[in-house]
Amino acid sequence: LSSKVGTKFAYAGLSFDKVQLTADGGQVLETSLVPCEGVKLSFKGNKGADLGIDYTKGNIFATGVLDVKDMSRFSTSACLGLDSGFTVGGDATYALSGKTGFSAYNVGASYSQGKLFTSVTSASKLSSVNIGCVYKVNPELSVASSTTHTSEKACTVNAIGAAYKAPIGDVKAKIGSDGMISACLIKEVAPKVTLTASGTVSTSDLSNFKYGIGIVM
Repeated sequence: LSSKVGTKFAYAGLSFDKVQLTADGGQVLETSLVPCEGVKLSFKGNKGADLGIDYTKGNIFATGVLDVKDMSRFSTSACLGLDSGFTVGGDATYALSGKTGFSAYNVGASYSQGKLFTSVTSASKLSSVNIGCVYKVNPELSVASSTTHTSEKACTVNAIGAAYKAPIGDVKAKIGSDGMISACLIKEVAPKVTLTASGTVSTSDLSNFKYGIGIVM
């Protein structure tokens, strides 16, 4: 059984987006601040510490994240939304310590039209391509799939899943290519209090069922 307790609030213009205690004694802190229109500063602290900046103007969105704990890397990304329903973008990571230089870079695109959303992104310095699809069957039910394509293997099905807005709460489930089945129930049990119950089991060993409960206030 795993559990966590968290909250979020704002004070003097500073938003505490996540203040959380985990079952293993860890602490999570996420804060954000908007100093001017289109600019958002953020801090995320857990096992590491990252200082971020988001910039938005029109159809352009860009980010930057600096590892302020070890000063080991700087990551950036940018994307542009087009009126045709397409969005294109890319990201890169530059190593500041050890072997300096670009340690990662990739590009991607997505298309949204009606009930269908699909995305194509590269991985591992353009060596593989990931394709994700989401189809909204009706207002309550959505289905999704994720596949990977490389020169060595034409197609690998990573996962197939679905999300359903049930009367008791939001139910999400997926099965991965490794045979792992995961599901969760998300329900607002009180104003601004969300309960999440989750479980995971392998199709090869149904007796080894793992579950957890989380509460966010």
